[in-house]
Amino acid sequence: MATLTRAEAEELLFREALLIDTQRYAEWLAMFTPDIEFWMPAWRNETETTADPDRELSLIYYKGRRNLEDRVMRLTSGLSTASTPPPRVVHAISNVLVTAAQGETADISAVFTCHRFDVRMNRAECFFGRYEYHLRHEDGDWRIAAKKIILLNDVIPTVVDVTSI
Repeated sequence: MATLTRAEAEELLFREALLIDTQRYAEWLAMFTPDIEFWMPAWRNETETTADPDRELSLIYYKGRRNLEDRVMRLTSGLSTASTPPPRVVHAISNVLVTAAQGETADISAVFTCHRFDVRMNRAECFFGRYEYHLRHEDGDWRIAAKKIILLNDVIPTVVDVTSI
């Protein structure tokens, strides 16, 4: 039986950030379970996000790793004008807490900032918010089974993508 420690949680989140920042997408995708729910809800009003991705607006919603793989394929194909050339990004992750851990599952919360430089537009942006993760211990490693991104920016100055949050 594996119980996730805070150090292991930080290592996992820091590794995820490095992989996305360095465009090591195959390794990044391998961090997710096949049934991953990758979700960034929209804001319903000033204080509440949407609660049901099947019935309400989401800024990003991918159910299943295959859907994330499709997004990465579009990012790396050169066919997406919004993604070519790719933006330069760096994530800073902090306030990592293991909020629940029981046997083969764990929940983590963290905060993030993502600094993004759009080469095409010669413009820098910063996205920031909170993460909520649900992890499962599979095949001897912790894998991300759910990732909820709560984006706190009031204004989104450009297209938001999996690399920017």
